[in-house]
Amino acid sequence: MSAIITQLNYELKRFDTKHQEIESLFIGGGTPSTVEPILYKPLFDMLKPYLAEGIEITSEANPNSATLQWLKEMQKLGVNRISFGVQSFDKDKLKLLNRAHTKEQAREAVLNAKKLGFENISLDLIYATLGDTKELLQKDINTAFSLPINHLSAYALTIEEGTPFESKPYMSKETLELTTWLFNTIKEHKFMQYEISNFGTYQSIHNLGYWKYKDYIGLGSGAVGKLDLKRFYPTGIVEDYIKNPLDIKTEILSEEDKKIEQIFLGLRSCVGIKGDILNKDELKKAQLLVKEKKLTLKNDTFYNDDYLLADEIALFIS
Repeated sequence: MSAIITQLNYELKRFDTKHQEIESLFIGGGTPSTVEPILYKPLFDMLKPYLAEGIEITSEANPNSATLQWLKEMQKLGVNRISFGVQSFDKDKLKLLNRAHTKEQAREAVLNAKKLGFENISLDLIYATLGDTKELLQKDINTAFSLPINHLSAYALTIEEGTPFESKPYMSKETLELTTWLFNTIKEHKFMQYEISNFGTYQSIHNLGYWKYKDYIGLGSGAVGKLDLKRFYPTGIVEDYIKNPLDIKTEILSEEDKKIEQIFLGLRSCVGIKGDILNKDELKKAQLLVKEKKLTLKNDTFYNDDYLLADEIALFIS
């Protein structure tokens, strides 16, 4: 936490926050609920002068470690949105995913947050895992919507290098049919899909910031920051980060990189693609997709209604 303070000091100057407010704050990565709230206090004290009025401050939390007391203390610091890493309410699936909580703990954590007055509560579900069926996923969705949430994230299980699942690639089982059914089922509960994995009657300001290609400070080991055409990568090895939190690699993006990223992000979310970033050839292709009813055009912005086709459309345009 001391190393993060050192990095924050440096980043506030680099991002020139004196001249602009911080619009959202997100505590995530790892498990924030295993860190005592008192350890976050120096960070909040340092950030206070830069935070916009009515700012969205989210913390991720695991149901087994987000106690009523932890939630209360985080709320006192200013956290006003909680995102619970529930993944599933099914006992066997939780075991398969190596999760430490039970269905009951997940329900209790969400209800505790509501009891404390958190208005914005989100939970994550994971799909496309070995053994997933419509019946199992339907039960998870029903349980999720029986709780006082206004946001839901649905992530397909992806096998990453260096994770316990790396040696078990068969664990991930995504099919277009099941994903389409899942997304439609969530939308039936009047939760709008505003980007590929997120649904809600509330749209997270922080999530949308990435899709709108806004700048962001990334604090901590392995966090990523972006400022204009530069991307910053602090070391991903925690011990090295503690020794030197300012060992940060910089990637320089080209205008073309920026445009390609804006196209991919815009098509995977409700942000869309502004027509003025496209060249003549790309514009022609986008207009063809409007004729083919694959995109819609409104106020010189192209929108995609089927996020599952986003990559194919992006490749076609660019």
